[in-house]
Parts: sequence; structure tokens; C-alpha cells
Amino acid sequence: MAKVIAETERLRLREWDPDDEVRFYDVMNTLAVMRWLGGLQEPEEWSAGYQRLRAYQRDFGFTFWIVERKADDEILGFCGLKRANAPGADAIAGEIEIGWRLREDAWGQGYAKEAAIAALNAAFDRFEAPRVVAVTALGNLPSQGLMERLGMTRRDDLDFVDQRFPADSEVNPQVVFVINADAWPAAREAALTTSR
Repeated sequence: MAKVIAETERLRLREWDPDDEVRFYDVMNTLAVMRWLGGLQEPEEWSAGYQRLRAYQRDFGFTFWIVERKADDEILGFCGLKRANAPGADAIAGEIEIGWRLREDAWGQGYAKEAAIAALNAAFDRFEAPRVVAVTALGNLPSQGLMERLGMTRRDDLDFVDQRFPADSEVNPQVVFVINADAWPAAREAALTTSR
């Protein structure tokens, strides 16, 4: 049984089980979900990504954890923390980065915000991060909207081109949002009182 990291009203954030590699790929490797992440992945690409996620948990004590709906144990996606390591993101390299990826039929229901609040609580309370960064493509306005609802602030001085993808691709440039530990308590309260 995978270790549960956090629970919310509707969700469970937990470590990865060996069975999750295939289950996650089957529900997440869609054009809509992967649009801002470089496109569909071949199974071997996802397998390498899965191994990286497990290594983050081993090496740092955190990763992008499985997000599971408590009502039916369905995998909705992942949400959690890692060390920022995208090629080209030198200004934030090594900082704690929050990220999320949810399956399409879980969009628009507040799950991402609910999971992200739990992950930010862990970042600041358990892992004592001085600040947390979030990264997404310039065109990914829904993701940027969630970052804003979480109280994060756009830092265009930290934006970068992810060198894994062509500079003129839909994935680039990458924009960076930041929240400091001292700003999180008030931001959390505000996020909890706003819808989705």
C-alpha cells in the first residue's frame, strides 16, 4: 500500500505504486492533457518519467504524487513538488517547484486547486521551503489562472526557454510564478474561500 502524503475533503495525495506506471499512462497520455507538455509520449518516454518521479521521492522526500479521488480510488493525475530542473531554468534551478497534471474529465471541478493547496502546505510546513515556484507555457492560461488563485505572482524576470523543445514551439517560452512562505497563510485562506 502506497504511503499517503496528504488528504483533502475529496482527494488523497500518495506515493506511487508499481502498478501506477501503466494506469497513469493509460488515462493521462492524451492530446488535451499533454498539449502544453511537449505532446504525446511513447511508453518508453513515460517509463523514464515515472522512474524520475520515483527517484525524486527517494532523493528529496517529495515528488509529483498521485492524486486519487477518495470516493472511488480513481487516479485523477498527479500534483506535488520537485526540484526545478528544466534545461534553461537556471534562475530557479534546485528550488522547490509545484506542479500538477490532471486527466481531462477531472478539469473544472476544483481538484487541481484542492491538491495544490495540500502540496503547498507540505512545501512550507513539512519541507520548510522559503518559496515555491511554478512553471508553465506562456499559452497555458488555465494553469496560470490556478497559480494566481493560489496567490502566486508572475515573475517575468525568471521566464525561460525550455531547451528540450524548439524555442518557437507552443511549449515555449515557459513562465514562472512564485510564492514566498510568509505569503502562504493569507493566500491559502483566500484560495479556500474562492471557487475552483
